[in-house]
Amino acid sequence: MLDNSEAIGVPEQPVEAPAEERQLQEKQRLAASFRIFARRGFDEGAAGHITVRDPVAPETFWVNPFGLHFSKIRVSDLIRVDHAGEIVEGQGFLNQAAFAIHSRIHAARPDVHAAAHSHSMFGKTWSSLGRLLDPISQDSCAFYEDHALFDDFRGVVLDPAEGDRIGAALGDCKAVILQNHGLLTVGGHVGSAVFWYLLLERSCESQLMAEAAGTPTLIRPEAARLTCEQIGSETAGVFSFEGLYQQLATEEPDLLD
Repeated sequence: MLDNSEAIGVPEQPVEAPAEERQLQEKQRLAASFRIFARRGFDEGAAGHITVRDPVAPETFWVNPFGLHFSKIRVSDLIRVDHAGEIVEGQGFLNQAAFAIHSRIHAARPDVHAAAHSHSMFGKTWSSLGRLLDPISQDSCAFYEDHALFDDFRGVVLDPAEGDRIGAALGDCKAVILQNHGLLTVGGHVGSAVFWYLLLERSCESQLMAEAAGTPTLIRPEAARLTCEQIGSETAGVFSFEGLYQQLATEEPDLLD
């Protein structure tokens, strides 16, 4: 559900800058996103990737170089890749799983400008259950009727054809639970895609804890649907991410190099 609906209490976003300015803005937020993932422990070896479509050359996207720890990534470390899997800017190695998944999602969804995936603890644990999340809290309602399940794990994703299948399962939602694998979220900006990932991971953790303690009370469908409209919009996701970005840019300014 990538839309322009206004979330209650969220200021209207400013008019977007020219493409060249947006390119730098998105790269800065992409570099910060990897460090946020590192701080949250979403760094399972070399697994995990976040991409953002290039505003200047939208047939290409920026991604992390394979093997560089999330906590060390700077703007200058990012690589730009085309949909044939060729590095067209930057130095480093391309994670073939990142290409197989993200290239197909970017190709299938013109509205998606960023996608995030990792093997975070609660996401991969919840994914083993082969279930969608229930609306058990205000936060989890951000995904009500706006996340999907991909239930056909076949090992490490190296074939773009499997990326097509993941994209088909995602549909027009902003998140998909990859069974026995982990989570993947998308957005119209890198900030929204990453914030949805953080929120989805926490929602998985919350439901695992709630079900370990008992039987959660579900929010009524009409209330869950309304809450999703209020807090699950693209505007809300971008706005919620900005505070995290400001914190990282202040505390670790080298990421902007």
